[in-house]
Amino acid sequence: MIMKDNTWRKRRLPIPKRTSELIALIALSSTLFLFLHTRDLHSRLREMEVRLQPGDEEGFSASQLSSDGEQTSIHIESGPSGVVHYYSTINQKLTESYDDMEVLDIDALNNTRRATKQVIFFNRVPKVGSQSFMELLRRLSVFNRFFFNRDRVQRVETIRLAPIEQLQLATMVSGYAEPSVYIKHVCFTNFTEFNLPEPIYVNLVRDPVERVISWYYYVRAPWYYVERKQIFPDLPLPDPNWLKKDFESCVLEGDRECRYLEGEIHEGIGDHRRQTLFFCGHSDKCRPFNTVGALERAKLAVEKHYAVVGILEDINSTLTVLENYIPKFFRGATDVYWDEVNSFTKINRNFFKPPVSEEVKDLVRKNFTREIEFYQFCRQRLYKQLRALRLTNLPNQIDNTL
Repeated sequence: MIMKDNTWRKRRLPIPKRTSELIALIALSSTLFLFLHTRDLHSRLREMEVRLQPGDEEGFSASQLSSDGEQTSIHIESGPSGVVHYYSTINQKLTESYDDMEVLDIDALNNTRRATKQVIFFNRVPKVGSQSFMELLRRLSVFNRFFFNRDRVQRVETIRLAPIEQLQLATMVSGYAEPSVYIKHVCFTNFTEFNLPEPIYVNLVRDPVERVISWYYYVRAPWYYVERKQIFPDLPLPDPNWLKKDFESCVLEGDRECRYLEGEIHEGIGDHRRQTLFFCGHSDKCRPFNTVGALERAKLAVEKHYAVVGILEDINSTLTVLENYIPKFFRGATDVYWDEVNSFTKINRNFFKPPVSEEVKDLVRKNFTREIEFYQFCRQRLYKQLRALRLTNLPNQIDNTL
């Protein structure tokens, strides 16, 4: 019985030649498929990593200016058409590594060419360095020979306008001689909806939590009320207890001013929480705080209309992109800024703002999810525009379109 079993084991079942070839072919095909699929997944993961984490540059010490005005070391590089670019060494290497990973559509990133009038509309967001940026534009107007216009100081700042007021604003700005710039605290206004020429939209954004803290102490600064009293003598003075309350206590005690509830609608001086509002527009759908609808409308406006949305935390990249994408107005901006950096960083600087703990900031961030997403979205777009500069002689292209 044992011998029979061994004999059976030694026997080999004949397998047709074609069947064995078929099995080998299937095995080879499967191996090749798995290899290609694995490589494709790896490529996609790398791409998602780049897109979802553009904020890696935020930690770089070079090529940046903090919101408190601390200048750091920079690397200077001569770019296309002699335009000077300011990069950190790390940021430069990161930009070079991205060039081979993503094909950038220059037309899609260059809304300047879509403008039908040489007028910049800067609907400035408060507390994002817009005062310094406005002063930069005023000085550049002399060098680059364009007209500088700004809205007068108002008793009550109204940023959301009725349709008739939007039409009046768009008509006024469209009537300026070319080239011109107009600056005002106001929500995004779509000129084409009133059959008026599209201007060149620009703006700045800032980390939304740092911005709301800055605003909190800005409206409580002694010089703020002194200046407003000089302009509007009949303005009542605020409650001293309101002036003395610090931001951390306001958050931890659940004060209405610092609760930041999703969907809440609150008009007036206390509602400068929403950075997205200045991009979303005048619609009632833009009013609720931290909502998906307002976020998506703001993103769409940036993608479709804005030439450049700069980042306060990265002035160097912002100036480089502005100077290359809108050279008629911003040519020489980096030189002007860094030649007089001390005067720019002192504009509107609040020395009465105390530090806020990271624990309190984290509490606030939980309610600023969509505002943070919008800020990161604008960062991604700015860095895409910056990377695109290394792929094309962009300034000459834009000059020919204006």
